[in-house]
Amino acid sequence: MIKRFFSNCDTKTVVLGLQHTFVMFGATVLVPIITGLDVGVALFAAGAGTLIFHFVTGFKVPIFLGSSFAFIPPILAIVQSGGSIATALGGVFCAGLLYILVAVILKFIDPDFIEKILPAHVTGPMIVLIGLMLSSVAIQQASGAYGLAEIKGTMSCWALALFTLSTGIFIKIYFGRHGKSFLSALPVLISLIAGYFAAAVTGFVDFASVQEAAWFGVPQFTLPKFNASAISIAVPVAIVTIVEHFGDVLAIGNVTGKDYIKDPGISRTLLGDGIATSLSALIGGPANTTYSENTGAVALTGNFNPTIMRIAALFAITLSFIPKFTAVIQSIPSPVIGGISILLFGMIASIGIKNMVDARVDLTDPALLIITSTMFVLGLGGAEWVFGPLKFSGLGLSAIVGILLNIIINRKSLK
Repeated sequence: MIKRFFSNCDTKTVVLGLQHTFVMFGATVLVPIITGLDVGVALFAAGAGTLIFHFVTGFKVPIFLGSSFAFIPPILAIVQSGGSIATALGGVFCAGLLYILVAVILKFIDPDFIEKILPAHVTGPMIVLIGLMLSSVAIQQASGAYGLAEIKGTMSCWALALFTLSTGIFIKIYFGRHGKSFLSALPVLISLIAGYFAAAVTGFVDFASVQEAAWFGVPQFTLPKFNASAISIAVPVAIVTIVEHFGDVLAIGNVTGKDYIKDPGISRTLLGDGIATSLSALIGGPANTTYSENTGAVALTGNFNPTIMRIAALFAITLSFIPKFTAVIQSIPSPVIGGISILLFGMIASIGIKNMVDARVDLTDPALLIITSTMFVLGLGGAEWVFGPLKFSGLGLSAIVGILLNIIINRKSLK
């Protein structure tokens, strides 16, 4: 079993796994920081959840599961309405069970039918939106979000971000053209190290938290409590994130050139995601989700070996017990993260365009043009539709409307 988990593992694979750890780290720890959950538990849950996901999906899909931002509002709402972190975790646990229920239902649906309701003129815009909707996060980070711009100046933040971005581009292009495949596969890791060094030299890094952090610490694992009100707030969010799961699986499939909807099957990927989410809540962590940041890194490096993600998962679990190293990574200034994120998120959007081009989507067809254009505006325009406890917005809203429009307009093609 261990051999299957870490097949074809060598020094290069370990270094690439470390790179993916850096890619996922910032977003994964931000969720517990915002919600009041334990950072160590979130890292442990992300690593353990990723390993579970890979086991459930037959070790075939190069995906990393990290903390889900979609569940931040319900967790905060539950606590603010008089609940506790424990009851919020109970709601997240039940949301994971909904994933599992939907996965079981999808097991009995023909994959060919799923692909008919998810043609390229629907999936392409979904993938493009994943990248473009994250682009504002990259720009905020690059420009010195969270007060850094006021301290160091916006242009200084942008200079650091562009230095990091330029380093990543140079590593990928220069070494790729000169046959240095190993170095060209490490643009994220090398650019982050270079950016961090530049940030330290120019006074962007505050080492106080690093000095104060302990070398060893056990994550504060917490059991959930179950409350009907909390469950009613958290579970509906899973409806939206399940739709987003389709988009993420389609995105990584387009990167690797494989159809994961059929093999290992969307039911198994969703099952892995659901089990990981429920397990995370069971030990005191946030909901897990497939990480677009790591998908962008896969596209950038061109290395599709799923073992790399499992190595990253081991690093995440290890880091959950080393507060000192966690503090070092948390001390990376936002412009450094933003600089490389510009490249990663742009790669995802470009993959969506490539998906439509490869499928020869004919946008001179009014029906296809209407579907794609409606999806783009709803996804990027900030639309929100609220139905009682359900709130649809962003990618979830765009995907649902796109699927329904395609069924209505092109219903004959579904037969």
